[in-house]
Amino acid sequence: MVQDATGSGDRLMARIAPALFSLLFADCRIERFQAGHHLFMQDDASDRIYGVVSGRIEISLFSAEGQKLVANIEQGQSLVGEIGAFDGGKRTATATCIGPCELYSLNRRQLFERIERHPELARAMIELLCARLRWVSDEFGDQAFLDVEARLAKRLLFLSTRLADEEGWVAISQAELADFLGVTRESVNRVLNDWRGRDWIALKRGALRLLRAPALRRVAAAEDGLA
Repeated sequence: MVQDATGSGDRLMARIAPALFSLLFADCRIERFQAGHHLFMQDDASDRIYGVVSGRIEISLFSAEGQKLVANIEQGQSLVGEIGAFDGGKRTATATCIGPCELYSLNRRQLFERIERHPELARAMIELLCARLRWVSDEFGDQAFLDVEARLAKRLLFLSTRLADEEGWVAISQAELADFLGVTRESVNRVLNDWRGRDWIALKRGALRLLRAPALRRVAAAEDGLA
């Protein structure tokens, strides 16, 4: 069974159920990494799958010219590197620790042995891969059909439900938001300042807070043809 962080069906944070996560990584020892550590780099050889116990892992893509696009941020109970662990091909992205992280890991042989012993893991992993594929398809659609405002609104709504502190602040820079969207920092700055002027968001150095989430939902929904 595949779950998401909130039970809302959000495919961006798809993960296997906690009981299956524990079954997959049973008897594994905690591995600790500091901020900035690369679990793997794009185009590396693949031989390991990771389970996030605590902390956050940034999943990024890089063009041949070095341009960065942040594809996702994985948190507790999610899996990292499952595609490469299954097919043994090159890594499709770079995985980097954002702050201290605690992880489990298995090599390909261990992964397949556990799936053979526990067939329920096979179904869960298939569902996980399908959820990821559907999310990638959605992302391609957003890139092709939505403007910067709609894509930024969708991303802020997502981040506010996952990364906000007790006061609602999301610690993320405008440059990092630009990396998420694959656009310039200036484009993000222009939109954020407009929304701040409408009292939709609050800004401070390296962080933002949503003040009127319904307004951002309308921006995203209008561009999706749902309003």
